[in-house]
Amino acid sequence: MQSKHAEVRIINSQILSDDWYTLKKYTFALQRQNGDWQQQNREVYDRGNGATILLYNRQRRTVILTRQFRFPVYVNGHNGLLIETAAGLLDNMDPESRIKAEAEEETGFHVSHLEKVFEAYMSPGSVTEKLYFYIAEYQADDRTGAGGGIEAEGEDIEVLEMTLDEALAAIESGLIVDGKTIMLLYHVALKGLL
Repeated sequence: MQSKHAEVRIINSQILSDDWYTLKKYTFALQRQNGDWQQQNREVYDRGNGATILLYNRQRRTVILTRQFRFPVYVNGHNGLLIETAAGLLDNMDPESRIKAEAEEETGFHVSHLEKVFEAYMSPGSVTEKLYFYIAEYQADDRTGAGGGIEAEGEDIEVLEMTLDEALAAIESGLIVDGKTIMLLYHVALKGLL
């Protein structure tokens, strides 16, 4: 299938919020498939791009995940503590360098060799963020610290090690509900890496 390019004319943009990240309201015209132009309005949240990584151990058939509080899911009825793969915003770094640093900050594991598996837009209806997905093998001696994140940034991260089977069962039971984590766990399972 060939890639297509949308025909768009931006008419106006207005900053609604620039506190945590930037929320803008856009008015634009989009050319429909029949050739007509249609005016639309959308609010777009720009928080930058990010990266995520799943650490796995072939011999033990285990993965390293994190558990941390996420306020947006809390106000949406969840208990607030999400089990996730290590992840972070790029903050003007290339994805590979950023995710290596993020993995060490959050999990305590030093990553030397990683594999990029894909890129994906996680909530394309309203958020600009593109996420870069990685996997990497880890060994016990790759652990250089306790992990836990950076306290000054409000991070209080618990490091979890579980078997792939336990992690897949946690998806089925609803214990793991984070999209990026589900995608990487299924990727590892589908590729038969463990």
